[in-house]
Amino acid sequence: MKDKRLYQPQYIREILEQYGFTFSKALGQNFLIDGNVVRNIAEGAEVSKEDIILEVGPGIGTLTEELAMRAKKVFCVEKDSRLIPILKETLKDFDNIRFINEDILKFDWDSFMEEHTEGKRIKIVANLPYYITTPIIESILKRADRVESITVMVQKEVAERMVATEKDSNYGSLSLFIRYFSEAKIIAKVPNQVFMPKPDVDSAVIRLTTRNLNYPGDEEFLFGLIRSGFVKRRKTILNSLTKGFVQVDKKNLREVLEELSISEKSRAENLSMDDFMNIALLLERGRTI
Repeated sequence: MKDKRLYQPQYIREILEQYGFTFSKALGQNFLIDGNVVRNIAEGAEVSKEDIILEVGPGIGTLTEELAMRAKKVFCVEKDSRLIPILKETLKDFDNIRFINEDILKFDWDSFMEEHTEGKRIKIVANLPYYITTPIIESILKRADRVESITVMVQKEVAERMVATEKDSNYGSLSLFIRYFSEAKIIAKVPNQVFMPKPDVDSAVIRLTTRNLNYPGDEEFLFGLIRSGFVKRRKTILNSLTKGFVQVDKKNLREVLEELSISEKSRAENLSMDDFMNIALLLERGRTI
């Protein structure tokens, strides 16, 4: 075990001062300074010596260090070029880490998977910048066939929306998107005191274990229908689903709802993933079962 670990606040300050580094609010930079949280993330991700890890936004390598001690390989995608020389210095003792200076939202996933994953499904582990959490997770989940799990630190309210069900007030289109592609579980709640600088909100570590529902219909139509329902969530589904992102005839929708024994006065927040899939399939087929 190293005498100095990167999550130790004084060590972080020394490194930042040495390199003259200042935090960027625009990039949502908040570095972890708590060893227990770092270990909880790695343990929650179930990282083993056989795993290939992709980490988004490593910062100065606080979490990376723990991952590299446990994994076969760790690939770090970092947008801020100022951090690359710092990472190369702080993690110089490891030979299983590679740094990629790119924007994760412009990342070439197909090339990466082809060149670096040895045909394996990878694990994503990260302390995500809050301002782009949802776009990052959505882009990764669309490649769920190549990703085994996603274990990330996110804003607590976002984590709660991800795991919400139709019984919860914060249930919405994000909840359904997450449920379609994965099984979600909050594995730890994290106070804002464990970051430098301290953010205004608390966080949570969530693990998404990917899956394939083998949905036989048009995914684009299904998610368009879901978005339609929640954009005007106060309206009944007979109105919200027919005036949204997809073309839906009100007469056809009324027939489908009747066949499925779903009240046309229901709202999107009352419908489960299965309800939305059944409605979408019947509307696509243009007939009832």
